[in-house]
Amino acid sequence: MGKMLHHYELLVIFIFFLFINHSEQLQTSQVQTLLRIQRLLNFPVVLSSWNNNTDFCNTESNSSSTVICYEGSITQLHIIGNKGVPLLPRNFSLDSFVTTLVKLPDLKVLALVSLGLWGTLPGKIARLSSLEIFNVTSNFLYGSIPQELSSLTSLQTLILDDNMFAGQLPDWLGSLPVLTVLSLKKNSFNGSLPSALSNLENLRVLALSHNHFYGAVPDFERLTNLQVLDLEDNAFGPQFPRLGNKLVTLVLSKNRFRSGIPAEVSSYYQLQWLDLSINTFVGRFPTSLLSLPSITYLNIAGNKFTGMLSENLSCSSELEFVDFSSNLLTGSLPSCLLTDSKERVVLYARNCLATGKQSQHPFSFCRNEALAVGIPPHHKNQKEASKTVLFLAIIGGLVGVIALLGLAYLMVRRVNARGETKVKKPPTRLIAENASTGYTSKILSDARYVSQTMKTGELGLPAYRTFSLEELEEATNNFDTSAFMGEGSHGQMYRGRLKDGSIVAVRCLKMKKSHSTQNFMHHIELILKLRHRHLVSALGHCFECYLDDSSVSRIFFVFEYVPNGTLRSWISEGRSQHSLTWTQRITAAIGVAKGIQFLHTGIVPGVYSNNLKITDILLDQNLVAKISCYNLPLLAENMVKFGHGSLPSGSKYPIVNARVTHEAKNDVYDFGVMLLEIILGRKVKSGSEVDILKDRLQGCIAADDVARRNMVDAAVHKACLDQSLKTMMEICVRCLLKDPADRPSLEDVLWNLQFAAQVQDAWHSDFQSNEGSPVSTSHSRRLTFH
Repeated sequence: MGKMLHHYELLVIFIFFLFINHSEQLQTSQVQTLLRIQRLLNFPVVLSSWNNNTDFCNTESNSSSTVICYEGSITQLHIIGNKGVPLLPRNFSLDSFVTTLVKLPDLKVLALVSLGLWGTLPGKIARLSSLEIFNVTSNFLYGSIPQELSSLTSLQTLILDDNMFAGQLPDWLGSLPVLTVLSLKKNSFNGSLPSALSNLENLRVLALSHNHFYGAVPDFERLTNLQVLDLEDNAFGPQFPRLGNKLVTLVLSKNRFRSGIPAEVSSYYQLQWLDLSINTFVGRFPTSLLSLPSITYLNIAGNKFTGMLSENLSCSSELEFVDFSSNLLTGSLPSCLLTDSKERVVLYARNCLATGKQSQHPFSFCRNEALAVGIPPHHKNQKEASKTVLFLAIIGGLVGVIALLGLAYLMVRRVNARGETKVKKPPTRLIAENASTGYTSKILSDARYVSQTMKTGELGLPAYRTFSLEELEEATNNFDTSAFMGEGSHGQMYRGRLKDGSIVAVRCLKMKKSHSTQNFMHHIELILKLRHRHLVSALGHCFECYLDDSSVSRIFFVFEYVPNGTLRSWISEGRSQHSLTWTQRITAAIGVAKGIQFLHTGIVPGVYSNNLKITDILLDQNLVAKISCYNLPLLAENMVKFGHGSLPSGSKYPIVNARVTHEAKNDVYDFGVMLLEIILGRKVKSGSEVDILKDRLQGCIAADDVARRNMVDAAVHKACLDQSLKTMMEICVRCLLKDPADRPSLEDVLWNLQFAAQVQDAWHSDFQSNEGSPVSTSHSRRLTFH
């Protein structure tokens, strides 16, 4: 028996050493490749810590070098040199360097920045077939972009900034199926842009500044995901490019654009940065750009814009920098530019404004310059104008007579109608209203954004717009029963498909009181601002009105469609195989809390008393939690109750702080009920059951970890760290306290949820490390909260 045990022990030791040797062989291969890269780069200072003993896959990342491994293979390599580094020695061979790089076949991310690389980029770089991000900024690469890159079907980001690449852009760039970032700044590219670029449906960033491009910009209207377009310092023109309306940054400065600004630019509601400076733009400056809800930077300096500014124009509260310099503007500087913010920079020299500041020209200068560029002043051709006025006066008189006759007819018709019994509803017509006009400057300035997601333009949603009834009928097959999704106090819901193929949810609200479209427009303006990563956001609306008095009969709201079911369906019994993990549950709770926080503080007035339930929380394809049923700010008189709550009464929202606090704490209680289901993994059916379960949780908190694990959902009780579970239970109990004043604020709730997530994630990473599991850095990093 002892001999057998001895042989068994030897066998175990032999297998162990065999495994170790196998691991070392794999690691040695990776190490030797990296050390050869170090030698080929002439031993740069940023890689001075690399040697044969370096554990690359487990070395802490820094700003200069990062190596990320997954299952024994390097998937990410970042080497960032010092700015202004000189060329590598003359014996450097870029071909040999790339030959070494492709020995890391699983590379997905490759960043080689400021390393002195020089030469023409070899096509063999495309042997890295899994490459998703390729960045070689600030080197000395020249020649054309190798055609072999067209085979990289997974390439999402291509950054070749600050090199010496030249020639025309190839057509095959437009065939990269998932390309989202194309940045070629500070090179020597020339020629016109290939029209094939308009095929890049996923493109979000196109940066081509500081090159030698010229001619018309292709039609980018189909690039509905494009958020950043930077064409600075080229020779593009003369027409303003056709673009999608999801832009966040648009830079056209230092080109040869000469046309006017098209009207649709005033509907770019996500636009934050607009630079049109140093061109020869002509025509009237659209003052509506000043009040775009997200605009922070507006520069039109060095053009030939005309038009009269006035003191009473409205400005976005987000606006930080404005430059009107060197144009042909007249009138008075808008007072909002000078009074709304002390930190705002406003430049307006070399115009003809009625101010003694910043060196203004006389009015005659702007008039003469406008004539010189072909823009006639208002008093030109007085004789023709007089004839036109006379003609219009005659036409106006005829129209007035017809209008009086029509009015008399309508009065008679209405008198007759009063004597009839109203059996049928009056006929309706569609009224198309523009949600970007007709609002008071106070509404526009009060509506503010606190969502960082909204500020960075990462939601991926189209701009809010007005839909026609025909569009919605076509999308829902005339509101067919097959498209019907359900009905509640918040109206009927239909599933629809728009012409562009996108799936939407259409909610139909019937009006109980008679109100005109104008009564609703202030609220539409607020609704379009309710966009957040954790809200099911509105994409647009449609009014249907009665013909006799133009009052609204129905409102249709179009929402993004969230296809992955409710949060409850992912945690309740019967879904054990696909139930959310403990970490995913905390992440979903954090998302819901952030969504509620945005409803309270994202616009003025805040949206409170939402009566949220766990069935109101939907999960998208990435399991991101979104609140689907919240109290949309329609008219305060409760003419329509959307969702489960209503806004405080009064046209100017006279809300007392105490009442707001109370209503906010009501939403905190509802959130506590959701947390209860998330922890327990089963439905909570009544208020009395909530009280019972809350008391049980309170008892578990004071008991040991065994008691806590016995109460938590069986699907996750083995995976959750006790400190994380205890924190979740504690914040849940506090949310469910009877006295609203004793309940925590949303900030307190978020802090505790994030703490629970952090300790859980740290424990999970340590556990996997101790088990010896190879975990990718990208998978094991702690959660980052924005």
